[in-house]
Amino acid sequence: MQANRRWSVVLLVALTQVAVARVTIQGTPQGGRGQAPAVPAGRGATGFPAQQRPPGDPAVVDRGKQVYGMSCRACHGADLRGGDMGGPNLLRSDVMLNDVDGELLSPVVGGSRASSGMPAINLPPGDTTAVAAYIHSVLATSRAQGAPPAGPSVQLNVLVGDAAAGAAYFNAKCVSCHSVTGDLQGIGARVSDPMQLQNLWVGGGSGGWGGRGAGPDDPPSRRTVTATVMPASGPSVQGRLDRIDDFTVTLTLADGTRRTFRRVGDVPKVEVNDPLAAHKRLLETYTNSDMHNVTAYLVTVK
Repeated sequence: MQANRRWSVVLLVALTQVAVARVTIQGTPQGGRGQAPAVPAGRGATGFPAQQRPPGDPAVVDRGKQVYGMSCRACHGADLRGGDMGGPNLLRSDVMLNDVDGELLSPVVGGSRASSGMPAINLPPGDTTAVAAYIHSVLATSRAQGAPPAGPSVQLNVLVGDAAAGAAYFNAKCVSCHSVTGDLQGIGARVSDPMQLQNLWVGGGSGGWGGRGAGPDDPPSRRTVTATVMPASGPSVQGRLDRIDDFTVTLTLADGTRRTFRRVGDVPKVEVNDPLAAHKRLLETYTNSDMHNVTAYLVTVK
């Protein structure tokens, strides 16, 4: 019993000495000043590295911005999200999200990813560090990982069309179904936001395409897509079209029940009635001018 206790004490002392030695070694910085070295942001710290870096020197950041504009912008874009030459989004780059002072960017700039499409760029080390500082400065302003940096709100003006040309287009393409003295009377006053008005008429009215994709308990509307299934024998069946493909067609009947029919080629025959079919066909032919012109016209319909 005493021998076991003696060995336990010896083992405890030995473990304590190892722990002290380990703490001493890890806590003694190079240079022997008696203070533990600071852990670089993004290395040993926990959390998102881009949120832990200290702000860069403004002069270095500005230099990096200039170098980036000359050497990197064409591939990676003015906003770092990829450019015309196909470079990746640097706001989502593992390299830049974990880089601290250019140490991870430098090998890439030097050609370590040449086989992946990133050729070597002849940049002095100081320029590479400056580019890293600039990219980090942009990452620090991002709203979320991969999102562009915050900036002033952009106001889009869709009222750039010719109202007279829009009236001519409307009279040629739309009057068979719509009228500015009927269903669209006062549309310019009822929908005062031009962007909302344009989205409304291009999409065929509020509620989008309607019909297909609606829930079984949703009431039908004037945009509801219906279908009639004509089996080889027996009466035809009509209802709201829920799904159709090369193999099945599913309808919701007036009483709320759903029926699915197996399809083999053109059997059974299916006739689809889509109130927005004309709008969908026009979507394939609209030009930007057509849409802006019609919107400019509809805004005047008070």
